Amino acid sequence: MDDKKNSKFQDNQFKELSAEEQQAILEKYDLESNTRTLSGVLKYVIYIGLMAFSLFQLYTAIFGQFPAQIQRTVHLGFGLVFVFLLFPARRKLSKTKIPFYDFILAAGAILVGSYWTINYHRLVQSLGALEGMDFFVGLVAIVLVLEAARRAVGLPITIIAILFLVYAYLGRYFPAFMAHRGQSLDNIVNLMFYTTDGILGTPLAVSSTYIFAFLLFGAFLMKTGVGEYFNDLSVAVAGKLIGGPAKVAIFSSALQGTISGSSVANVVTSGAYTIPMMKSLGYKKEFAGAVEASSSTGGQLMPPIMGAAAFLMVEFIGRGVTYWDIAKAAAIPALLYFAGIWIMTHFEAKRLGLRGLTDEQMPDRKEILKKLYLILPIFLIIVLMMVGVPVIHSALYGILACIVVGMINKETRIGPLDILDALVDGARTALGVVAATACAGIIVGVVVKTGLGLSLATSLVKLAGGSIILTLFFVMIASLILGMGAPTTANYVITSTIAAPAIIALLAPDVPQSAVPIVVLLSAHFFVFYFGIIADITPPVALAAFAASGISGGDPIKTGVEASKLAIAAFIIPYMIVFSPTLLMIDTTIPEIIWVVFTAMTGMISIGAGMVGYWYRKVTWIERIFAVGAGLLLIYPEGYSDIAGLIIFAILLTIQYLTRENDKSIVVA
Repeated sequence: MDDKKNSKFQDNQFKELSAEEQQAILEKYDLESNTRTLSGVLKYVIYIGLMAFSLFQLYTAIFGQFPAQIQRTVHLGFGLVFVFLLFPARRKLSKTKIPFYDFILAAGAILVGSYWTINYHRLVQSLGALEGMDFFVGLVAIVLVLEAARRAVGLPITIIAILFLVYAYLGRYFPAFMAHRGQSLDNIVNLMFYTTDGILGTPLAVSSTYIFAFLLFGAFLMKTGVGEYFNDLSVAVAGKLIGGPAKVAIFSSALQGTISGSSVANVVTSGAYTIPMMKSLGYKKEFAGAVEASSSTGGQLMPPIMGAAAFLMVEFIGRGVTYWDIAKAAAIPALLYFAGIWIMTHFEAKRLGLRGLTDEQMPDRKEILKKLYLILPIFLIIVLMMVGVPVIHSALYGILACIVVGMINKETRIGPLDILDALVDGARTALGVVAATACAGIIVGVVVKTGLGLSLATSLVKLAGGSIILTLFFVMIASLILGMGAPTTANYVITSTIAAPAIIALLAPDVPQSAVPIVVLLSAHFFVFYFGIIADITPPVALAAFAASGISGGDPIKTGVEASKLAIAAFIIPYMIVFSPTLLMIDTTIPEIIWVVFTAMTGMISIGAGMVGYWYRKVTWIERIFAVGAGLLLIYPEGYSDIAGLIIFAILLTIQYLTRENDKSIVVA
């Protein structure tokens, strides 16, 4: 910031992690950041290549896309080439040199990326009849996609994709409820690379259009310094409150989540600043890490971008659902999620007597408010989509807005070199998404071809005996397992393909897919999306919590457990969405929305007090049981339960307030 006070606030008081320390943590917990650092000619070749990737995407966004197969294979080819040139085959290998075999793989990626462009008319007219070279290139494409996903995304999604390919080939040998006649290698290769149901399917289609455009927008936005500004704005808003530093982390992560596509990256970006701040003021290591992990994970649930999953959701649900419908439906659940963490953190801070920042530790609010213009591009995008401007055009206008807004102040001005760097950064960020969506396309293709989704859905409903609670519980467990270690985009593709059909089959039995009510589709997709996302903070594989522990120095598992506790709302909200779709703001009235939000928020306050064990004073075990019970009654969408919950809540609140001075253990925060 301009003045010395703010400079001291940022750089000295809380010992913010250096860029090198942040990168080390990212490389340890986020495969997408574990890239080579090259020098010499190769450095400039890759720089120019990544710039060309972005320019290709911008060209098609402005002037129109090529035929689907060409658009997607060129996008795939760019992504694969740079994954093999930038991501080492193993973590311990040199990050300053590219081995010969990666040049060979990159050459194979060029072949894959250009094959449809060169042979488009012949392939379209062949109607699936593959020649020898066609089969070879298709097989190479499958292998390269699996290896790229392993390097850039991780083993979980790669293993799942391989298992699905085995299932497609050996279908006749599986149990009766999953069995199918099996597919030949020719059919599998044709499905995967020569149709738009496999690798070149919906996930990659969205990656090659909407997702890339918004990643590029995020890169330009970061060039204006908005990431640092989010931290400063959060301190100005929440710094002096009870448990101020923890609430700064929540607020900052919610803002970062509007442009970030990764829970781990969000943890490191904002946590490098907020976790040292919390620790310096007496917060335990695990609690400091947990607050940041749970908040950063919630950033993936935050409109307008939702970790890029919103764009996929539009395509997967179809039926005329627009991007704005998804963003609007996500608004209240996201608000409730962050409110839940805020409430839990508030009660925990009161219980431990954790103070906010002093006046001397606070930044100059006037200076911060002067830079409020930095978030105008985000509001512009939201407004444009509200009035019906196409999503990809909204992103383009957002990029232009970043350049214009940056010109307002010398510190944030974006020059020609910054523009080139932003083009390169956007393309680099997209590499993991390309690998993830292409690999996820393999899974989707097998499910579509074999009907596995319907088979699993029917079996899961039968296993639950038709009980909606049991079905949702089984789907929750499946989503948590499937979401472990997977990035947001792949996470959603997998859970929506495998787990969501069970909820749809239960809520709309014997109804054709084309006739399933939109509200049912949205409820099912949001349910699996939420649980897939919070796998990032749910032990034993809790990457966001582990990354936070890397900054805080706390125990990773304990941090994950603490984060799951703080994010208890995330385990409740998906059930609320299914039982009370009013939260999605579809086919409802404003009074109904207000009532549902009021009862849900009140219920979370009650559950928060019961979970933490503190309200106006220490909460006894009997009070804790009643508090949690009242919260669950308020959350359950039924008139009598709301009334009963409000009565119990009012009684507990009155008792707590009237006896607050009688508890000598109370501390002043």
